[in-house]
Amino acid sequence: QVQLVESGGGLVQAGDSLRLSCAASGRAFSTYAVGWFRQAPGKEREFVAAITRSGDRRYYADSMKGRFTISRDNAENTVYLQMNSLEPEDTAVYYCGVRRILVGGSSAGDGSAYGNWGQGTQVTVSS
Repeated sequence: QVQLVESGGGLVQAGDSLRLSCAASGRAFSTYAVGWFRQAPGKEREFVAAITRSGDRRYYADSMKGRFTISRDNAENTVYLQMNSLEPEDTAVYYCGVRRILVGGSSAGDGSAYGNWGQGTQVTVSS
């Protein structure tokens, strides 16, 4: 019953920051873990970050560690992705999806485990 809408993307310069939002409708949002994925033209979908249902554990792709931070506010039914030190290589459409169970490890980046994907938000980073 969860529906997701991504927002916050835009055009920025290298080194700038953006904060993406994944807003959910439905009463059961807090029962889902949430993941951010991105896809650039000509490339496969790539894992970015994930967060457990309570927000107590967070997982990141290696290329995003130290630059991106995922967080959630269950009272507002929203998951955020703070993106710092953006690079042109970060240019992509960013999507969020949910999953019922997130234990951790490599499974956090398994896109097939997520569903209820939003429409995505475009992030473009110029050099």
